Amino acid sequence: MITYEEVLKRLKENADPAYRDFHKRLLKNESICNLGVRTPVLRALAKEWRGERHVFMSFPDDYYEVTFIKFQLLSALPYGEFVAELDGAVALIDNWATCDCFRAPCIKKHREEFLPVLERYLRDGREFVVRYALVTLLEYYMSEEYLPVIFNAVLSVDAGVYYIKMAAAWLLAETLVHFYGEGVRFLRENALNGDLRRKAIQKARESFRLSPDQKEELKLLKD
Repeated sequence: MITYEEVLKRLKENADPAYRDFHKRLLKNESICNLGVRTPVLRALAKEWRGERHVFMSFPDDYYEVTFIKFQLLSALPYGEFVAELDGAVALIDNWATCDCFRAPCIKKHREEFLPVLERYLRDGREFVVRYALVTLLEYYMSEEYLPVIFNAVLSVDAGVYYIKMAAAWLLAETLVHFYGEGVRFLRENALNGDLRRKAIQKARESFRLSPDQKEELKLLKD
């Protein structure tokens, strides 16, 4: 059985001080303690420690890397076990990186079943719980069938909160890339937060997957 001290020792052996400082600036949260272990290494360690999940979940969340690995271990669970532990997990999210890397493949085969969970998180109000719901929609629900769900989500969240706004813009931009006509119709028919609209259009126009004509049309919809 692995100990917390052994985990910290392995993490520190793989730490990069320069990356620690760089990543700290990106996280924009001074309360987070990070050691500077790169994401591919964290994922490899999580795979190595998969059999230690139960003891690992009892470790304190003093370091970004420990919490990140907890999320990776949870994401590998079968659907029923994953959902049973999810509320406690999302309550720990305090930064965009942990949030955006938390992807559970089991959701793919349970999208309808998982929707009520996402809808509850969209109403939650906590910045990173809402963001988790939005990035999960982006990862697993980007299909024509779920466009109404995506559009309702964009309209329902508080786009005045920074990391919610950025996730909603990202989600809407990808919708424009994959379903351009429906996305443009949504922009034309709905009054969105101005910053959200501009950021979504900016992100969509940066994509190589849209034509020059489509990008010019979007430019006219910015304001």
